[in-house]
Amino acid sequence: MIIGTGLIANSLRNIDTNEIVYFASGVSNSLETKEAEFKREFSLLSNVLENNKDKKIIYFSTLSVQDQSKQNSHYVLHKLEMENYIKDNSDNYLILRIGNIVGKGGNPNTLFNFLKTKIKDNGKFILHRNARRLLLDIDDISNFLDSTCRPIKNETINFAYPYYYNLKEIISAIEEKINKKAVYDEEDEGDFYKVLFDDSTDTFFSGIQSDDYLRILTEKYI
Repeated sequence: MIIGTGLIANSLRNIDTNEIVYFASGVSNSLETKEAEFKREFSLLSNVLENNKDKKIIYFSTLSVQDQSKQNSHYVLHKLEMENYIKDNSDNYLILRIGNIVGKGGNPNTLFNFLKTKIKDNGKFILHRNARRLLLDIDDISNFLDSTCRPIKNETINFAYPYYYNLKEIISAIEEKINKKAVYDEEDEGDFYKVLFDDSTDTFFSGIQSDDYLRILTEKYI
């Protein structure tokens, strides 16, 4: 059973099963501040858990919960609340904390979509020189869940390609693919947070070099 209609929900159609509830509906904008949006997700989640006690629930959270600079953001506090609610009210769950998703469509303000649009449209932007980002191919979510996570119970897993890309690496890959130079000013700003990946994530991505993974993303989604 899939709860949701967005990018993640659609990517799970090929592994849908009555035995698992994939909860892929909720607040997707990390800058959201409207309390009504957070309440809507909580209400939906609580109802889903109450009506599906015999099923495993897989919830999609965010790696941003480990970003110390965002510990007071409405979005991060909400995601942590949802995680804790699941832990307290489900006997069979998996919480997947995911990185910066790259896929077709989705939120236009995600990093990859933002950079792609700016470069294609010759839009000028500010590059934070010290920023690093963890990327994730949307297709890897269903592949990981299907190949690795079925026997995993009552755990929280950090999931993204385990390499911290600087923004110039990402920009250069997009520039090469569309044969157009980005227009930006640089600022000595930005940061990143370290994430501990467990063996299941490392094993899933083993043998894939960082340059190759970025090339795959640009080939598929630019």
